[in-house]
Amino acid sequence: MELGSILHFLEDRSILVTGATGFLAKIFVEKILRVQPNVKKLYLLLRAADEKSAMQRFNTEVIAKDLFRVLKEKHGRNLNSLISQKVVVVPGDISCENLGIKDRDLLEEMWKQVDVVVNLAATTNFDERYDVSLDINTFGAMHALNFSKKCSKLKVHVHVSTAYVCGEKEGLISETPYYLGETLNGTSGLNIDTEKKVVDETLKQLRVENSSPESIKSAMKDFGILRARNYGWPNTYVFTKAMGEMLLGQMKENVPLVIIRPTIVTSTYKEPFPGWIEGIRTIDSLAVAYGKGTITCFLGDPKTIIDLIPADMVVNAMIVAMVAHANQPNDQTIYHVGSSLSNPLESRMFQDYGLQYFTKHPWINKEGKPVIVGKVKVLSTMDSFQTYITIRYLLPLKGLEIVNAACCQYFRSEYLSMYRKIKYVMRLIDLYRPYLFFKGV
Repeated sequence: MELGSILHFLEDRSILVTGATGFLAKIFVEKILRVQPNVKKLYLLLRAADEKSAMQRFNTEVIAKDLFRVLKEKHGRNLNSLISQKVVVVPGDISCENLGIKDRDLLEEMWKQVDVVVNLAATTNFDERYDVSLDINTFGAMHALNFSKKCSKLKVHVHVSTAYVCGEKEGLISETPYYLGETLNGTSGLNIDTEKKVVDETLKQLRVENSSPESIKSAMKDFGILRARNYGWPNTYVFTKAMGEMLLGQMKENVPLVIIRPTIVTSTYKEPFPGWIEGIRTIDSLAVAYGKGTITCFLGDPKTIIDLIPADMVVNAMIVAMVAHANQPNDQTIYHVGSSLSNPLESRMFQDYGLQYFTKHPWINKEGKPVIVGKVKVLSTMDSFQTYITIRYLLPLKGLEIVNAACCQYFRSEYLSMYRKIKYVMRLIDLYRPYLFFKGV
C-alpha cells in the first residue's frame, strides 16, 4: 500500500482511541499527529471521573512523555495549538455502556463524527483479578463495538488483542477467529454470561464472609487462573482477551472489523526514535535482572522462539490494516504482528546478546561499581528446575526455619523475606512457564 494513500485516508478523519494512556495508544497518537497533522479529531478515552481529571491524566501520562519529543521539536510553540485543535480528551470507562461517557452532547458529537474506532484498552497483567479482567478485556471489547455501531460515519473498527489467545497446532499459530464456546483444550461448557455470573456470585460470597480487600483481591486473582486453565488458556489475560474476540465475532453484524494480534511488544525500532519504552515490560524484566546480576539460572528450552515485535511496527500495522479494510462491511480480518516467521530469535540467542551487551555496557550498582555478568545456568526442563530450586533455596529455607524455631523466632524477618522471594519466583514461573517452552510461529 502506498504511503500517500494512507496519509490521504487519515486526512480529515475523526478517530476514537480507547485506553489512551496505554503504551501502544500513546505511540499511535504520536504517529498520527506527526505524519498527518490534518487529521480532523482524535478522541482519546481515558479512565477518569470528569473532564478535569481526564485532562490532568492526559497532560502528565501522555503528552509530557519523552515520546513526543520529535513532535515538540517539529511544531515548537505551536504544538499546544495543534493539540487543542485536534485532540479531545474524553473521560469515561471502557467497562461501561457508551464507554462511560456522561456528557450527552459529547456522545452525540462523537456518534456523528467518528470514522474509526481503535480499541486499545486492556489490562495486560497475566494474573489480574478475574472480575477486573472480564470487565475490561471481555465486556470492554463488546462496549467498544456497540459504540462503533452507533457511529453513523464509521469506516472500520480496530481491536488490538494478543497472538497468545491462540494455541499452537503443529508449530503454527493461525490467524483464525474464535467462536462462542470454543476452547483451547476442547472442554465444553464455556459460556461468557455464566463466567460473569460465577464471578458475581463468588464476590458476593466473599463479602458475606467479611473477607478483607486483600483476601478478595487474592481470591479473584487465583479464580481467574483457575477458570482460564480449566479451558486450556495459561492465564487470565489471554483467556479474557479470547472471550473478547468471541463477542466481537458474534456481535459485529455489518461493522468492518480488524483484529490485530501482536506478540511480545518491545521498545520502538525507529519511530519517533529508537528505543522508547515505558516501564519494564515482560521481556525487559529478564534483561534488567540479568544486567543487575540477580539471575543465576534460566528456565526454558534454548530453542524456544522469543517472538518480539517493536511497538512502532505494531502501530504501523494497525494503521495500514485500518486503511486497507475500511468500508468493507462483511469483513472480519485477523493479523498476527510478530517476528518469529521472518526473523526468529531463539532463547539461547537472547542470552548471548545479553552477555555481549552487558559485558560492553555493564550495569552500575548503588556503590558505583560495574556488575560483572557471566553465562547463566540453563535449566531446560521443569524437573531440573525443581531440583535446582530445592537444593539452592528450599533446603536452606527449611534449615533457616528450624534454626529460627530453636532461637525463639530470632531469625523470623530473614526467614519471611526468603520465603516471600521464593514464593514470588515460583508464582512467576507458574505464570510464564507456557511461554518458556513455546515453539509456535
